[in-house]
Amino acid sequence: MTEIAAKHQHASGQEAAIVAALGARCIVLVGMMGAGKSTIGRRLAARLHIPFLDADHEIEAAHAGMTIAEIFAAHGEPYFRDGEARVIARLLDGGPNVLATGGGAFMREETRNRIRQKGVSIWLDVEGDVILKRVKRRADRPLLQTADPAATIEKLIAERSPIYRLADLTVASRDVVHDKIVDECLDALQAELQAGAGK
Repeated sequence: MTEIAAKHQHASGQEAAIVAALGARCIVLVGMMGAGKSTIGRRLAARLHIPFLDADHEIEAAHAGMTIAEIFAAHGEPYFRDGEARVIARLLDGGPNVLATGGGAFMREETRNRIRQKGVSIWLDVEGDVILKRVKRRADRPLLQTADPAATIEKLIAERSPIYRLADLTVASRDVVHDKIVDECLDALQAELQAGAGK
């Protein structure tokens, strides 16, 4: 068997084992904006042959196509967070899937508890300079409409990292090929789910 064929066989066996161990649970990606939750999530879901869902897109769909920035502007952050919590609760009931959450979603205790009950969470941990590089091309980040986006990012990382650390798993999101991070997510999931099965 060639090395590539052996690797593929391991991969498909690993992926099948992860999906079997997940049952009806979701894989929930948490972390800062620009951590790659949607990009990595989409690839992870494709590898596992389960649906990918993006909480922000679902929230926009529930608001007749208003963008997150428009919802923030029209209704304020508390209103947005309440809606976000409801949408995530609904999506968690539809597992198994890979669910990308907004950067602030995991801050809410009620949402964290629900994710703990119905999913396995992965924190995509990312450095501030990487975030800045990734998000400065986009104008749709309401929390970054400030005079000093770099300082805002560092402040958000300082506030949120202690909470993100409560996730079941941590994978470093950095500027490497996406599939390397997907592989690390799969390895972490397999180790976590095997450990859980042994409890």
